[in-house]
Amino acid sequence: MDEEDRIEEASSNTSLRRVGTGSSSDRRWVDGSEVGSETLPFPEFKDVADYSFGNLRRRLMKKPKRADSLDVEAMEIAGVHGHDLKDISLLGTIGIAFQTLGVVYGDMGTSPLYVFSDVFSKVPIRSEVDVLGALSLVIYTIAVIPLAKYVFVVLKANDNGEGGTFALYSLICRYAKVNKLPNQQPADEQISSFRLKLPTPELERALSIKEALETKGYLKTLLLLLVLMGTSMIIGDGILTPAMSVMSAMSGLQGEVEGFGTNALVLSSIVILVALFSIQRFGTGKVGFLFAPVLALWFFSLGSIGIYNLLKYNITVIRALNPYYIVLFFNKNSKQAWSALGGCVLCITGAEAMFADLGHFSVRSIQMAFTCVVFPCLLLAYMGQAAYLTQHPDASARIFYDSVPESLFWPVFVIATLAAMIASQAMISATFSCVKQAMALGCFPRLKIIHTSRKRMGQIYIPVINWFLMIMCILVVSIFRSTTHIANAYGIAEVGVMMVSTVLVTLVMLLIWQTNLFLALCFPLVFGSVETIYLLAVLTKILEGGWVPLVFATFFLTIMYIWNYGSVLKYQSEVRERISMDFMRELGSTLGTIRIPGIGLLYNELVQGIPSIFGQFLLTLPAIHSTIVFVCIKYVPVPVVPQEERFLFRRVCPKDYHMFRCIARYGYKDVRKEDSRVFEQLLIESLEKFLRCEALEDALESTLTDFDPDRVSVASDSYTDDLMAPLIRRGKRSEPEAEQELETDVLPSSSVGASMEEDPALEYELAALREATDSGLTYLLAHGDVRAKKNSIFLKKLVINYLYAFLRRNCRAGAANLTVPHMNILQAGMTYMV
Repeated sequence: MDEEDRIEEASSNTSLRRVGTGSSSDRRWVDGSEVGSETLPFPEFKDVADYSFGNLRRRLMKKPKRADSLDVEAMEIAGVHGHDLKDISLLGTIGIAFQTLGVVYGDMGTSPLYVFSDVFSKVPIRSEVDVLGALSLVIYTIAVIPLAKYVFVVLKANDNGEGGTFALYSLICRYAKVNKLPNQQPADEQISSFRLKLPTPELERALSIKEALETKGYLKTLLLLLVLMGTSMIIGDGILTPAMSVMSAMSGLQGEVEGFGTNALVLSSIVILVALFSIQRFGTGKVGFLFAPVLALWFFSLGSIGIYNLLKYNITVIRALNPYYIVLFFNKNSKQAWSALGGCVLCITGAEAMFADLGHFSVRSIQMAFTCVVFPCLLLAYMGQAAYLTQHPDASARIFYDSVPESLFWPVFVIATLAAMIASQAMISATFSCVKQAMALGCFPRLKIIHTSRKRMGQIYIPVINWFLMIMCILVVSIFRSTTHIANAYGIAEVGVMMVSTVLVTLVMLLIWQTNLFLALCFPLVFGSVETIYLLAVLTKILEGGWVPLVFATFFLTIMYIWNYGSVLKYQSEVRERISMDFMRELGSTLGTIRIPGIGLLYNELVQGIPSIFGQFLLTLPAIHSTIVFVCIKYVPVPVVPQEERFLFRRVCPKDYHMFRCIARYGYKDVRKEDSRVFEQLLIESLEKFLRCEALEDALESTLTDFDPDRVSVASDSYTDDLMAPLIRRGKRSEPEAEQELETDVLPSSSVGASMEEDPALEYELAALREATDSGLTYLLAHGDVRAKKNSIFLKKLVINYLYAFLRRNCRAGAANLTVPHMNILQAGMTYMV
């Protein structure tokens, strides 16, 4: 792979873009002093004469308790990202649907390799009822879960086009304050109030649920544990899917090549798995274009072979469309049928990928691909195998390859092996994306992330996770040595993820969609009941291999919860021990030390206030920089934040302190890959623009004092509506309305321009900033440890002092985490007692 196509990302790297340019309707400069200032957020504009005096007058003359400018900006993000693919043409949708075959449906498409072989290992074929009953179970399992549940319901519960467990959690976080990390701002809490407007019973119910989630801590914890459990199961799938798919594909050689026994199967599977994980670092961009054609050929083979077997052996198996054969199957086989039910779950492996991979495609394309290609081809494949089994009941162990015509064995074997590798690749990539999302939301230790493509944002590679998955896959194949035993473990992970999605989508229905209560309860009653039955069936196989996904899920759940728990305690300690403004006033503009030319960038997690680690730098260093910028990274619960809305500057303390805050907001799908030089240049440019805009606002406010306040009449409640409405309903005003607003009560610009040109304070600050820039930038990095108090309980001491401390020591931090120049770093440490 070309070196220029590889980009390494630190999991908490920070970069800056231009704070804002353009019209006032698109983006704004914001400023808010943290020392009691009541300066209101003010739009950026190119010419003062283009701005409405009436609107300006209301904003400057009315001074209620102002909304935090940063909170107002956060409100603007929530609804601006529609899915780019939703309005594409029909021909374009067909093209995208073709691409989904290679990414979304690889796992489900390879399930005919092993479903019937696993089912009939539990239930021997004694009559045609056994075959028809198992076929009917498979047909209705596919029809109920992937088709009815995911295609028609779950895909609509997306987060601005993004799907998956964390996307649902992020969507819920926007409507209710359920994120345990206490860095939410008022705008994030009240988004639901802007959307839940109608005074209906559904609204009252939604607000009641919202209040319960926000006020009851145990509900927040349960919701977080549910999300983490689903994520852990997905990671477990990343281990079991490659092992199961590759072994199933290679098992075709056992009956075709003489002497190809179990040992040869295990060794050949391990070789392929090692090769599969070894090429992950090169990315899928070079060979990804082959995925869709190969899987399309695979589905065509499934359908064609199915039709061939139906016509040649027994076309009457279409009687299995009658669900009564399921009843006959259970009446005839009783306990054995219950055990075989766990094998039927394997026919829907990968169904969650339809939702998890939604961000790369569109709802219509995924629906079209499943209903028009995947569903009919899978039905034909299973019907063809059932028709073959009615004539050859002893062939159940190798049913897929035995049902393939002899002349087509080797071509089908090659295609099956490629399809299995592609299915494994898709699941590995999904695991990488899932871990990245968990890191973005503060639920996973920071790891090294490499972007393998400049063109596709979602193509990432996480070395630690990759080699861990490879080792676990090799262990699973070496220990179980059979697809039947691996299948016992596979089913539990799949059903666990589906049940988590059912609970979260039900919550979305009640809280966000405001669905009728009866319809909202029908969803978990119907699909939850089916999934519970399957879960009980697969839990009977715990001693036969079902313990594996439970061990993996428990392991990752423990890691993620400990990391989230420790991070929350650390943030709460930083908030509690931040430096007060009264103390900063006492220090004065010199900060009680010597101010030397230069810019200090202090990274911290606080969205407001001065972090206590800054006091450590003041005590430790003989001098401090003339300009200080507190750089804070904030994750907003949306997939992607536009660059022009990402970075916010505001002043900290009075002007002569030369201290600023920069908040960089990211979504959980955002990519951060700017180097330090670009970062520094953009920061200086953004800070200069901020200073000029601040001076312009001050000049406008001073100019307005020459006007008579009685000339403008303002209603008492007009400020909030005037400030908030454009942010929430941006883009919905017609152009004539906007032009009419700008044409009324225009403020003269001559006096403002003259006052800006003569503003000595602005020239002084710009000169000081240029001098500081010429002296260079220094990165002030904080190393904060968390320790449990002596009177804490033993469990808390164990978790914080040992487990969380171990994770922090072994994750990426400091210079490696922020990708800053090693020659320009100053570090200080601080220990928080919790």
